[in-house]
Amino acid sequence: MANTYIDRAFYEAVLHFEASEDAKDYYYKIMDMETGKLKKGCRRETVRDQILKTYAMLFCDDMDMEPGQPAGPDEVEATADRLYIGRTELDPRHWYRMQHHFPVIDDDNYDRFAALVIADLSSGPLHEAALNKGEMLLVGEADPLHMTDAERKNQKTDVVTL
Repeated sequence: MANTYIDRAFYEAVLHFEASEDAKDYYYKIMDMETGKLKKGCRRETVRDQILKTYAMLFCDDMDMEPGQPAGPDEVEATADRLYIGRTELDPRHWYRMQHHFPVIDDDNYDRFAALVIADLSSGPLHEAALNKGEMLLVGEADPLHMTDAERKNQKTDVVTL
């Protein structure tokens, strides 16, 4: 997703969404921008649409979705617990959702979580860590919360880069 809208400023706005009205305004401004592409029904595609399609393509491959379909609240919520930074451990430094304090993912914030992940991969600390330290975002198996520590450490993982 080589889009100039998904930059460090957008990442910071998503990160500080709850703490700042300016961040909220910037987030909504970017998410609602039209990309110039037409969607079904003659509606113009927005950055939100693009982010949710990219999220679905990268993380929802086992969710039985049609190619090009955007991720919805259920898909984002189901995959959020599977994202790890560098190692598959349930610790705030490695479990993406915990690191960014997203205890609940629902209809109100699923697109913000997807935007955070995509912006982080594009221009945030994950992007910088991949370039400078070799750290990457890992996608683990479904249901890591019900695995033992040994199962979690030995699970099949996929590396994600953007």
